[in-house]
Amino acid sequence: MPHGQIDEPFDGPDDGRPERRPSGELEASVLAALWAADGPLTPGAVQLELGDGLARTTVTTILTRLHAKGVVTRARSGRGYAYAPAQDSPGLTARRMHAELDKDQDRGTVLARFVSDLSPEDERLLRGLLADGAAGPDDTA
Repeated sequence: MPHGQIDEPFDGPDDGRPERRPSGELEASVLAALWAADGPLTPGAVQLELGDGLARTTVTTILTRLHAKGVVTRARSGRGYAYAPAQDSPGLTARRMHAELDKDQDRGTVLARFVSDLSPEDERLLRGLLADGAAGPDDTA
């Protein structure tokens, strides 16, 4: 074995720093805190809700990124902002599905493959929604 190499896998820094979270995990945690709240939250309030030692600046960065993506709204609250989800969890999932669909020019093939992979229960649900012309069971529009 060449000098300076070890044969054990490297799991990350061994300097007391926590391991990096998987991509999107922080955003999902922040959104979950906002969805659980009764109203808009400041970054400090989100930090308290998460309760896992994140710095307020980290929470503020995540909220700013979510705002830039249009996933959360914000309104002035004192010298900073209070944030609220722009839509509920099913709405966000639908938005993501639309974004994925928009990435491909052959929408028909994408939709056909999506539908062909649905479970029989999901296929019945989709057929029912299409037949009713409804967007969803909780949709009042």
